[in-house]
Amino acid sequence: MILSALLTSVGINLGLCFLFFTLYSILRKQPGNFHVYAPRLVAEGKSQRTNHFNLDRLLPSAGWVTRAWQPSEEDLLSTSGLDAVVFMRIFIFSLRVFTFAGIIGVFILLPINYLGNQLSIDFSDLPNKSLDSFSISNVDNGSNRLWIHFSAAYVFTGVVCYLLYFEYSYISSKRIACFYSSKPQPHQFTILVSGIPVSSGSRVGESVESFFTKYHPSTYLSHTVVRRTNKLQGVIDDAEKLYRTLGHLKSKKHTQQRFRRDGFLGLSGRRVDLLDQYEKKLEDLEDNLRMEQSSLTGEEVRAAFVSFKSRFGATIALHIQQGIDPTEWVTERAPEPQDVYWPFFSASFLKRWICKLVVVVAYILLTVSFLIPVVIVQGLTHLDQLEVWFPFLRGVLTITFVSQVITGYLPSLILQLFLSLVPPIMIIFSSMQGYISFSKIQKSACTKMLWFTIWNIFFANVLSGSVLYQVNIILEPKEIPKILAEVVPAQASFFIAYVVTSGWTSLSSEIFRMFPLICSFVKQHFTGNDGEEFQVPSISYHKEIPTILFFGLLGVTYFFLAPLILPFLLVYFCLAYIVYRNQLLNVFAPKYETGGKFWPIVHNSTIFSLVLMHIIAIGIFGLKKLPLASSLTIPLPVLTLLFNEFCRKRFLPIFRDYSAECLINKDREDQRDPTMVEFRDKLVTAYQDPALKPIQYSGSIGRLKSPLLHSAVA
Repeated sequence: MILSALLTSVGINLGLCFLFFTLYSILRKQPGNFHVYAPRLVAEGKSQRTNHFNLDRLLPSAGWVTRAWQPSEEDLLSTSGLDAVVFMRIFIFSLRVFTFAGIIGVFILLPINYLGNQLSIDFSDLPNKSLDSFSISNVDNGSNRLWIHFSAAYVFTGVVCYLLYFEYSYISSKRIACFYSSKPQPHQFTILVSGIPVSSGSRVGESVESFFTKYHPSTYLSHTVVRRTNKLQGVIDDAEKLYRTLGHLKSKKHTQQRFRRDGFLGLSGRRVDLLDQYEKKLEDLEDNLRMEQSSLTGEEVRAAFVSFKSRFGATIALHIQQGIDPTEWVTERAPEPQDVYWPFFSASFLKRWICKLVVVVAYILLTVSFLIPVVIVQGLTHLDQLEVWFPFLRGVLTITFVSQVITGYLPSLILQLFLSLVPPIMIIFSSMQGYISFSKIQKSACTKMLWFTIWNIFFANVLSGSVLYQVNIILEPKEIPKILAEVVPAQASFFIAYVVTSGWTSLSSEIFRMFPLICSFVKQHFTGNDGEEFQVPSISYHKEIPTILFFGLLGVTYFFLAPLILPFLLVYFCLAYIVYRNQLLNVFAPKYETGGKFWPIVHNSTIFSLVLMHIIAIGIFGLKKLPLASSLTIPLPVLTLLFNEFCRKRFLPIFRDYSAECLINKDREDQRDPTMVEFRDKLVTAYQDPALKPIQYSGSIGRLKSPLLHSAVA
């Protein structure tokens, strides 16, 4: 890619960012858009809605930036939980890393690269020259200046490892502090037991009661047997929709919408009252729901939530094999009640095993099939290939602006559009693997999405873009550093354009919330819905974290290869820090909490990025005829992996479970809490399937007493 094509891409994306941020600063002030741009505040009753016209509402302003910046980390922790704090710490960590990298890369390495003579550069026609002029490829072979790159790699690795250790230690202490300050939670006292053996003539509940009363007599409290409720879900969904519709029609503002004709498309037939009609349907649905509930009370699954009197007692039962047969009385930590994913509880061991195998095969097929858009995108970056594939476009491709847009902006845009389809698929894959909680599904999808992105966006683009005929050499490990050293620097320009398109513009579209805005407009103007019915969204960590970590991988990898990418990454992380703070405070509300368990993914990804940089450095110094530097770089990945192993031993156990010291101290603190008796009473029903909760309907929408349906509109 030539410099002018990159500048065109940057210009287009800057224009889009300015447009989206300007529109956001205006639209967020309009009363009709509060539930789009501040749904969390509306749900909490904190939005200050006014219908008085004010000229300031039509003028763009940056006041939202100040309001997003002001809240402290403790404020964010109290409102959004530890997961949100960990999410924002990723940006803080990245800003620290790439501020240091930017100083070294831009002010030291970039001038050295640019002043090299390996590539012929015509300074009079600089805009039309390749960006390779700013990469390590332009440094003369065998030049002593390459020792500066060698030193930079060592210094940068040391700084990143220090910052990784600091963040791991900080987040670990935060996790323990949050545990000590938390109120008693049902999941802290409960485990899930599956594979429960049941003798003939007895029930699952009886087996659980007998086993834990016998082997855990001093700590066992109660249990809740899991039952099959899949048949109820459709009835519940219909009832929830009807309840919301009735609540909407009951409003005095919509009395005209209560009446319509019962004929074809509501255009013919007699005029009926929809309120009476829907109330009758709701009564019928609730009668059906009660019948289904009564018929399912005996359909037990060989699994149960078992609660204990203390956290320490629950942890002991969790980590000790309960039965002689390891496939029976299998234990795992129970999630929060609102975090439970119910569908897979009725799946047998064989079904789960088959589903996991299917997911692996499907994941591989999806990864391979994604190579098709990657090859198309790489074809767009080479005009000569386009002219061969589409000869009739030769005349159009000779236009300077068109060629710059096609090679600079369009490839990254197409790749981003294809990639946006993948996160929902990863959620589906993870939900099929038998996880019992939404948080575990999201964490698994996050890992899948991260490695999918690294392979398809980084390795596939790098290899297909330059030396596709050499991919088979990757099977020979000795050739990997050499191959990566040849192909990775050549794709620096593509990834700079990708950061601008996928990073900058995606952030501006994230805060603009185009799709929710369009949906809100359609509902208000075409369906008569005034926006009072909405659900507060939660942030999609499985989508956002892999994107951030991939940009981190690009920054680490190209730190000494093509440092020109670093200023673009710094702009991205600065924007992302403000945008996501604003979204966490105003838009997203947490639905469940993992206790910061996403950070080990961040740590492992950063270690992988460092090792990848080291492997490329070994190859690049060899290609540049500096074998001594190549040999001296070999200890670097070894030291990095040793550091990672130390962190794994030091910090990872804290994220797996809490220590006996923490658990016993917290249990002793609870002994002085007078509310624990009431808490233990509620613990008995904490893990009851929502589909089995009783429904009471007294004939009026104002007197509906179903806790399930009320939760749908809460």
